[in-house]
Amino acid sequence: MKMELTDVQKPHRQYVIRTALFMSGYVLVNLAAIAGAFDDVRGKGAWALGLVVSAPIIGQLWSLLAYMRDADEYVRSVMARTFIIASGLAMALFCTWGFLETYAGAHHAPAWLIVPTFYAAFGLVTLFTRDSRPSQP
Repeated sequence: MKMELTDVQKPHRQYVIRTALFMSGYVLVNLAAIAGAFDDVRGKGAWALGLVVSAPIIGQLWSLLAYMRDADEYVRSVMARTFIIASGLAMALFCTWGFLETYAGAHHAPAWLIVPTFYAAFGLVTLFTRDSRPSQP
């Protein structure tokens, strides 16, 4: 007996599948890099490698935005609020760190760290944005 997915379940299932595919590609490329597969890459090859490693991250962000687009109104509202707050936190943290690098000599943080910073903020913010209504003072 085959069960039919509801309209609420379809976007979530698509998101899970897309995330698994994009992040599998990301993990495989980075495991190859850790194993030394790209140690001798120079010039245009290094530029191509940077783009190849970035592609699954871009795909994952698209997957998240597509999930928000396709989800029901409630999920879309909560996810949009979470996305906006997490994006703001990630930008604020990175901007602050950038100024600390410039003015206080803090160690350099590679720009790609904005993605794990965003997802860490997204996970943290999710704990506080389960309700679609703004919090009351």
